[in-house]
Amino acid sequence: MEKIQHNHVQAKGLKLHVAQIGTGPKVVVFLHGFPEIWYSWRHQMVAVANAGYRAISIDFRGYGLSEHPSEPEKATFNDFVDDVVAVLDSLGITKAHLVAKDFGAFVAAMVGILHPDRVSTIILLGVPFLLPGLSPLQSQLHLIPPGFYMLRWMVPGGAEADFGRFDTKTVIRKVYIMFSGSLPPVATDNQEIMDLVDSSAPFPPWLSEEDFAEYGSLYEKSGFRTALQVPYRTMMLPCGLDDGKIRAPGLVIMGEQDYIMKFPGLEDYIRSGKVKEFVPNLDVTFLAQGTHFVQEQLPEEVNHLIISFLNKHCE
Repeated sequence: MEKIQHNHVQAKGLKLHVAQIGTGPKVVVFLHGFPEIWYSWRHQMVAVANAGYRAISIDFRGYGLSEHPSEPEKATFNDFVDDVVAVLDSLGITKAHLVAKDFGAFVAAMVGILHPDRVSTIILLGVPFLLPGLSPLQSQLHLIPPGFYMLRWMVPGGAEADFGRFDTKTVIRKVYIMFSGSLPPVATDNQEIMDLVDSSAPFPPWLSEEDFAEYGSLYEKSGFRTALQVPYRTMMLPCGLDDGKIRAPGLVIMGEQDYIMKFPGLEDYIRSGKVKEFVPNLDVTFLAQGTHFVQEQLPEEVNHLIISFLNKHCE
């Protein structure tokens, strides 16, 4: 970890935080989800650097050590796509492998469609190849219960009031514990999402107090203004790319115990092979004990899968 270098690059007038380790022309760019940050890729960054790659992990705008946009409530997934391209341009990188987690999967998929010449391969964890608007799962969306956390956080002011009852570190702790489970977080009519987890509940054994302190301090700096906008308040907005195809080789790594697997229609979308209509050159791997944070929970297994795939497709 001490060998990871930190700096900022300019992207559309904002300073974006970039963590890097390793050198050379083979570049891997890691894209985080929520409630994650650049730090969530710490195990993978070191592993791919040791395997001969240059590893780069960014904080999206409004997250961690990156600057907020002037109007966070107007941020879109397209802005995050622009961030990825701007980081590549600023660092003089022509083409890279993308590894993305959670909502970062939407960003990686959009980059793959809009900027195919910049992408060598795409590896996704926790969320398969989808686009904003949740294409092609729209026909299943009516099955989502109204108390599902995602629907609650889409409503302006709702999550702010819920989160505001606790300090930032407690919010991150609760979300991390909640998302580590195998059941989707669903509240009753008279219940708040944050109350699904007791403040004294133990966090997963694969995370330390130091890890949570790192996450908490980074979110204390950034807050949640941008994080609630992207992904939650823009996730259902179509991006106009539904007819696009991703030509780059792809890999999806999913934990069998990931609560996302119970999202309506998602498991069938993966297992039936329908996802390959979007990404024809695709491999899919399931990890039996994996949860939503599989890259932190099972780093050695995930690192092996990532490096094997990269080596197979390295130009």
